[in-house]
Amino acid sequence: MLNLAVLISGGGSNLQALIAATAEPGFPARIVCVGADTDAPGLAHAERAGIPTFVIRPGDFRSRDEWGQMLAAAIQEHGVGTGPNPGLVVSAGLMRILPEGFVGAFSPELINTHPALLPSFPGAHAVRDALAAGASETGVTVHIIDEGVDTGPVLRQAVVEIREGESEDQLHERIKEVERPLLVATVREIAEGSLDLAAVAAGRTGAD
Repeated sequence: MLNLAVLISGGGSNLQALIAATAEPGFPARIVCVGADTDAPGLAHAERAGIPTFVIRPGDFRSRDEWGQMLAAAIQEHGVGTGPNPGLVVSAGLMRILPEGFVGAFSPELINTHPALLPSFPGAHAVRDALAAGASETGVTVHIIDEGVDTGPVLRQAVVEIREGESEDQLHERIKEVERPLLVATVREIAEGSLDLAAVAAGRTGAD
């Protein structure tokens, strides 16, 4: 059984999908804690499911590195990132760039979803940027977090075609509909061992 720590900043739709998946009999992972950088409304999903939650606010610390250390400690208190089974940290809508020390403590067992087909349109405005570029398609990427911004090795991707005249919000909502099942499927593959994060990080294999 793979232990998951999930990090969020907002409504937690990806978290909700993971909670539903891990509640299914036979799913090979379980969520042991949910953390946030603010009083995210998505924490209510975890609380209703009886999953421990915590909030570590960057503004409470003197530096990003100190915030990262405390965030890491909170996760490790729940058994993720320690011992022979390090588990997996899932950034599921955490709207923060994680400090280098935090990444070093958990990567490659540290993954993120991004609303574009990386390496195209990295950064915080991926959906807007795809529309501004006149792209005919975009999508979702699940990738390992490294020290860069959306530069880590790609694990899985799914394509979303861009419809003529649709708004940023409309496109983003359609991307989220693809993002949720892709994240769940990727976590399942990692938990079952068919997707080896260390091998991907070392460049020995990659996304299908």
